[in-house]
Amino acid sequence: MNPEFLLTAIIFAPSVGALILALLFDSKNAEAMRLFAFATTAVTFGLTLVLWLREFQSDAPGMQLEVVKAWIPTWNVYYRLGVDGISMPLVLLTSLISMLSMAASWSITKHIKGYMVLFLLLETGMMGVFLALDFFLFYVFWEVMLLPMYFLIGVWGGPRKEYAAIKFFLYTLAGSVLMLVAMLMFYFNSDVQADGFNLIRLAEAATSGTLLSPSMQITAFIMLFIGFAIKLPAFPVHTWLPDAHVEAPTPISMILAGVLLKMGGYGIIRIAFPLCPYGAQYLAYSMVAIGVISIIYGAFAALAQTDFKRLVAYSSVSHMGYVLLGLAVWKINEQTGETMNSEYWQMGLNGAMFQMIAHGISSAGMFFMVGVIYDRVHHRDLNKFGGLMGKMPLYGGLSAGLFFAGLGLPGLCGFIGEVFVVLSTWSYNPALAIVAASGVILTAGYILWAMQRVYLGAEYKGPHPEDLTPMNMRETAIAGTLLTLAVILGVVPAIVFNVMTPSISRMAKATEAGYQVGYQQEAEKLKQDEMQAQR
Repeated sequence: MNPEFLLTAIIFAPSVGALILALLFDSKNAEAMRLFAFATTAVTFGLTLVLWLREFQSDAPGMQLEVVKAWIPTWNVYYRLGVDGISMPLVLLTSLISMLSMAASWSITKHIKGYMVLFLLLETGMMGVFLALDFFLFYVFWEVMLLPMYFLIGVWGGPRKEYAAIKFFLYTLAGSVLMLVAMLMFYFNSDVQADGFNLIRLAEAATSGTLLSPSMQITAFIMLFIGFAIKLPAFPVHTWLPDAHVEAPTPISMILAGVLLKMGGYGIIRIAFPLCPYGAQYLAYSMVAIGVISIIYGAFAALAQTDFKRLVAYSSVSHMGYVLLGLAVWKINEQTGETMNSEYWQMGLNGAMFQMIAHGISSAGMFFMVGVIYDRVHHRDLNKFGGLMGKMPLYGGLSAGLFFAGLGLPGLCGFIGEVFVVLSTWSYNPALAIVAASGVILTAGYILWAMQRVYLGAEYKGPHPEDLTPMNMRETAIAGTLLTLAVILGVVPAIVFNVMTPSISRMAKATEAGYQVGYQQEAEKLKQDEMQAQR
């Protein structure tokens, strides 16, 4: 299949669906709109499967299926798309979670047409972020994703929806402004202005040391990191997340946890590290420390919650801390500037990427299970639940599997990424590895305690006990799909690693080379400064 058509169709098929939905469907025909929107997401998922199974070559480390078309040629902005082993798993995850979230949207009964249109536009923005290879285009898709999410929370959310939506908007916008400033730094300070937004050319220039000086790299990296850390989210810029999750409707919480948070990690590994190798290494210890703090803080915050959904939201802060930790365990020899134990850093990068995929599946599942029970009894107070395993055995069993996947139980998807990240951290700093590993114990604590309060016990203590009806086929299919994937990735993680590893190794080697050049430039500058001081 023509790569130009395939990648463009993956991005814009949801937008075409949204346009058809807006123009041709009667607002009163709710069921038809739901089925059409679901079919649109299913077609997009099918296209991503074609991309993975037929077009993508897992053993090729470079960028594949590149598309380049002039968009704003006066300013060297191109419609430039491509896919490699870093973006391919995230494209698949996005299309899958979007399809399952749309299937979970039958619970939406207010302004259905507006909801479906915004949902499909959101999917276009998310797909564009993972496939764009032009920094300007990446930034446009990043912003396109912001508005639909703002309205999906602000219109269809809970009692404090306006507060949560505005907080989400302001935090993300603040990060976007910093990203924009960094993007202009690359454009105006690079020797490749003729192609100044091309992420591949910019990365090559950074590797050869001709993009930014070491000090400028540190400044640019700090701005990019803050922008992406807000999305990740990492402590202390995480506070928008619990509010957004708690107020968002269930399908949007699934998208938020399953896909949007992954954009922070993707931005760091796709843009911040390759374009600022010296800045990334210079600030590596700070990132490792922030990652460890996020793991422990998120786990303790989850332990303190009595709102079921807020507990799962804080668990995302903890789990995404492992992503940041795995990305940052890059250790160098201070005397020579050479990377020490490069294979452990690559293990950390692979573990971080796997953790993003695994968390996308397990957290979407956990939020969905919270939503299933909330749709029935209309409360989330952990202290008023109990005995659900007896009243809803299928729901209880599927919930247990998905929550154990989030816990990191061996044999399920959550275990693989965390164990690789902790192993790689040991090579970087054993003390921090021990602290990070203790996060697993705290995770077990809050998940098992939540399961005890919700699913076990003698009887249900909350309101509307008559509404505790068994899951329907649609709900069972969504939860069953996510649990099946959690088991498959836990037992056969090579499905993901075989796709990711070649591209991650290539990125790591290029970044190491870029740091070496920056290290030598900085050493020469210090020598010149010393000679001038002696004169």
